Amino acid sequence: MPKKRSGGGLSPTQQAAKFLGVSVLAGAVMAGIALPAVGALGLAAKGSVESFDELPANMRTPPLSQRTTILDSRGDDIATVYSRDRTVVELKDISPFMQKAIVAIEDSRFYQHGAVDLKGVLRALNRNAQSGGVAEGASTLTQQYVKNVFVEEAGDDPTKVAQATQQTLGRKIRELKYAIQVEEELGKKKILENYLNITFFGQQAYGVEAASQRYFSKSAKDLTLPEAALLAGIVQSPSRYDPVNDEAEATKRRNIVLQRMVETGDISQEDADRAMRVPLELKVSRPQNGCITSVRGAAFFCKYVEKVFLNDPVFGKTKEERAKLWNQGGLTIKTTLDPQAQESVQTSLADHVNKDDQVAAATTLVEPGTGKILAMGQSKPYGYNKNETEYNYSVDSAWGGSNYGFPTGSTFKPFVAAAALEEGRPPTQEYSSPYEMDYPSPVQTCSGKPWVNVGAKKETVENEDESEVGPYRLKEATAKSVNTYFVQMISDIGLCPVAKMTDKLHVVQGNGDKLPEVPSIALGSKGISPLTMASAYAAFASRGMYCSPVAIESISQKIGNQEKSLQVPKSTCSRAMSEKTADTINELLGGVIDSGTGQEAGLTDRDSAGKTGTTDERRNAWFVGYTPNLAGAVWVGSATQQVKMEAISIGGVWHDKVYGGRVPGPIWRDAMTGALSGKEAASFNPVHIPDPEDRDREDGGRDRGGNNDNGNGDDNGGLIEGLIGGNRGGNDGGTFPDPSFSIPEGWIRGGDNGGGNGNGNGGNFP
Repeated sequence: MPKKRSGGGLSPTQQAAKFLGVSVLAGAVMAGIALPAVGALGLAAKGSVESFDELPANMRTPPLSQRTTILDSRGDDIATVYSRDRTVVELKDISPFMQKAIVAIEDSRFYQHGAVDLKGVLRALNRNAQSGGVAEGASTLTQQYVKNVFVEEAGDDPTKVAQATQQTLGRKIRELKYAIQVEEELGKKKILENYLNITFFGQQAYGVEAASQRYFSKSAKDLTLPEAALLAGIVQSPSRYDPVNDEAEATKRRNIVLQRMVETGDISQEDADRAMRVPLELKVSRPQNGCITSVRGAAFFCKYVEKVFLNDPVFGKTKEERAKLWNQGGLTIKTTLDPQAQESVQTSLADHVNKDDQVAAATTLVEPGTGKILAMGQSKPYGYNKNETEYNYSVDSAWGGSNYGFPTGSTFKPFVAAAALEEGRPPTQEYSSPYEMDYPSPVQTCSGKPWVNVGAKKETVENEDESEVGPYRLKEATAKSVNTYFVQMISDIGLCPVAKMTDKLHVVQGNGDKLPEVPSIALGSKGISPLTMASAYAAFASRGMYCSPVAIESISQKIGNQEKSLQVPKSTCSRAMSEKTADTINELLGGVIDSGTGQEAGLTDRDSAGKTGTTDERRNAWFVGYTPNLAGAVWVGSATQQVKMEAISIGGVWHDKVYGGRVPGPIWRDAMTGALSGKEAASFNPVHIPDPEDRDREDGGRDRGGNNDNGNGDDNGGLIEGLIGGNRGGNDGGTFPDPSFSIPEGWIRGGDNGGGNGNGNGGNFP
């Protein structure tokens, strides 16, 4: 009686006998022969037959996971991503040398036997018994294919992978039953094709096409005899026979395969000897997997595409379904990325901000009217080393963003102006705009419960410079970015119109929450992402139509030899404001570039408009702007919000103080210039907004709050009428309520002359 090992396990002879019992069982099942239940082997076989009968009739064969290719809008590669690097090919696209080599070394009787090779089993048993160990296996190529299917189905779950590869009687029985099914359904050629596409060849290469590209940088159909023999030899132990790390061992194994091909009659001894003398001559292509390998600095855009796929229900109802589809791969994803725009963005960022600066910059460009994201980049590259980051500063946290967006400063003010214009305020609206003031109180909200400036010390707001003292009209207040003007405006119209406007423009905080209804929102106190800001400003460019941002144009998926199209998310467009309001905002923001805080951002060859923004202590600086056919947002700051941009070097240039027009502005200008080079120079729809000096050319009857085109105000309007800038009969006959703020005592200058001539100024305009 064979002895048991000291640890209680079976001896090598017992293991071989057990293996023989299972293999003979399979042969018996195929032949329909009942095995006698004699001795320990018979009992094992009897129990195995019951388990065999309980197995499901059909084997699940999931589609093979393959690489996914992400393309730009022109169809050029951005990056390749995969959970397993595999490209499925047909048998006709695999070198005949490869087909013969794998059969010779793995299952030389492949074309003679069925699912189980009983002759091979007996031969293996004899050799193993002689060696006292397991010197030779007996799994057929069909059985190996079935085991690989189990591994593929397990995916990256380590528990399932262990179950798929464990050396147990139950797994072997399962493998045998399905091998029989596969032999009946597929036939030898298809089994060989499937096996060569599924098996692992080391170096992250799954399937013979990926292996051929990895080791020789060529297609599997072009493999030579020695190359094919090398790859066939790797399969048994990809780590042991890895030619990259152990050339000598891999060469020895290759030569064994060549000699085996002689024994099977596939090649002559002369051919084998000649091939054995050939050096390996590897031409290794290193794995290029993931968005980190993206071209033109598009790694962050690539990751955004991946996040969209994994989060959008159009690709599956659950996260698990979407992740499974992504990992399965075989996708060709054509995106909206414009290579010209992307290259321009990266060039501009590199020209103005160094990756090792204390601060970073992010830029996103969006096409008005379609929502297409044309470019997305930042100064710190994608990666995990010093001065690199995996966080995308351009997007919300749900899409891979850092923190919850960044405070936008005065770039929020155009949303307040748009809300006021929609409420009927004229573009000549005037407020006192002192240098410093308490936040007006109370201010109405959507809930009906007003915001109140309470506390021992009331909240105050002041302008950037003490010289900024009103009164101001909307155009000049926008150009100079006067804080107190817009706080008075938001107090006048209430917070609800602003909330409704930002809802229509889909402006939310970086964590997805709605903006709070507080007057300080007029100054951009909450964190918002550059993509959100660029998309919102694009609505001004498209005359009031907001289009949700999109990054994917089309997706096709290859499963086996079949290819199908997948549904993709579409941009949804809706009217956020009237054309008149949008056109007026365009005129106002054109003034920012022409003569205001954004002059360094101006484009010389086409209409452009935009707004600067700088937050408290200069922790963030913005420029958001657009032309009729392109909108873009630029943010500069520290992701941790710890850097005050004063006395600081950025891009090798020293800055005493950073402003939105000083660093972000030129980045925007250069990025837009390159992106629009050679593109149509469209024009905005012109709107005339009267300047204060226009009163000298008027015949009277229009105060500073009126509208030249349709005003019919009273030229006897008094001082208060002029102060609030309200032309109660102007602007389509609308009535403009008095602002809710109080007029500072002693502010009125110039006596009756100011009110009597309809200026509403009462003195000289600063």
